[in-house]
Amino acid sequence: MAVHTSESSQGRRGRGVGLGLALVSAVAFGGSGVAAKPLIEAGLDPLHVVWLRVTGAALVMLPLAVRHRGLLRERPALLAGFGLLAVAGVQACYFAAISRIPVGVALLVEYLAPALVLGWVRFVQRRPVTRAAALGVVLAVGGLACVVEVWSGLSFDALGLLLALGAACCQVGYFVLSDHGGDAGEEAPDPLGVIAYGLLVGALVLTVVARPWGMDWSVLGGSADMDGTSVAASLLLGWIVLIATVIAYVTGVVAVRRLSPPVAGVVACLEAVIATVLAWVLLGEHLSMPQIVGGAVVLFGAFIAQSSTPAKAARAPVASGGDDAEKELSARGSAA
Repeated sequence: MAVHTSESSQGRRGRGVGLGLALVSAVAFGGSGVAAKPLIEAGLDPLHVVWLRVTGAALVMLPLAVRHRGLLRERPALLAGFGLLAVAGVQACYFAAISRIPVGVALLVEYLAPALVLGWVRFVQRRPVTRAAALGVVLAVGGLACVVEVWSGLSFDALGLLLALGAACCQVGYFVLSDHGGDAGEEAPDPLGVIAYGLLVGALVLTVVARPWGMDWSVLGGSADMDGTSVAASLLLGWIVLIATVIAYVTGVVAVRRLSPPVAGVVACLEAVIATVLAWVLLGEHLSMPQIVGGAVVLFGAFIAQSSTPAKAARAPVASGGDDAEKELSARGSAA
């Protein structure tokens, strides 16, 4: 007796894997600040930390760039866009924004990206979005306002807010470009190759912005203080490069392809919550009750969005049960 896997069960499994990868990505991205802050307090400029992060990750991914060098000929615009927007743009705009406005305000504006992604999908790509996804975005943004305690640092700086909005737009580019070609089957660009070249492009752009030749390299040979504990600066840098960048980008891009840009965007809002919790545990930065409630609201919004939005349809059944199975699938398609 032949056994086949239904499209619905395969879709649920694919969505479950995608959700797991999105959560791993959020945890990895969320841990970057906890490792970066001790390095900054030890004497490194924030932009230099960003440059070390992206350049180090680009060197780690360099063998994959060589392996997928065909992408330079096949998808040059995609690689340039991913490097400029998803890597360099988000980092540069965010750090420039927090130099003028409070970190909480900058984070909240940057994480308007899921709402902007919904707008892009609905009005530019003209694809339908579910009410659940929209509700998830509203809850996530509202919860983030509590997590970052936006009311404690409200101040109007037009340029700072514009830069934070620029970071949000670049993050939209991250989700949209990560999904680019994901439904093309075997013709889809390899996500590891896209990430590798995106990091290389980002490293080149950030070299011009950060000017690392003026960096205090001696800091990397010493140690940094993490809530009273001395940690080797090289260990913190390794965490930022390998976990908070390489693993974060790889799992994030694959998650977007398995879910969808709107759903992955809402789940990504957990990054701010995770960053706040890790700062509480590792850096001794205590959480207030509004932050705890806000984190719960973000989790609830992410749950609603991912559980009520269908994953991408399977391209083909894994196995067929013969003519009867084909008729069954045909009947399902007609009923839908």
